[in-house]
Amino acid sequence: MAKILIVDDAAFMRMMIKDILTKNGYEIAAEAENGLKAVEKYQETNPDLVLMDITMPEMDGIQALKKIKEVDAGAKVIMCSAMGQQAMVIEAIQSGAKDFIVKPFQADRVLEAVKKVVG
Repeated sequence: MAKILIVDDAAFMRMMIKDILTKNGYEIAAEAENGLKAVEKYQETNPDLVLMDITMPEMDGIQALKKIKEVDAGAKVIMCSAMGQQAMVIEAIQSGAKDFIVKPFQADRVLEAVKKVVG
């Protein structure tokens, strides 16, 4: 089953996503609370997929996405955005994100996106 890295600065958001994924048989590779940590954890754990928040301190999701893509061109990343972040979502997709999910999360939408990207 796919190993997933969850990146969000809000612990409760990570917990919610982790809950949805583990209940559906996915493994959590690691968690990170900002973009810098996300890049580190990506290199440590080599996950099958990254679920990445866009707005975070220290390094935002788009910068982290670009760094991860430099490290591994084949990296699979799904961005998580709040409503009204259209421009950032477009930039993320252009930078190589495979899909995006809008907060507040709906479990079926999260799973649909994950299945589409990692099968």
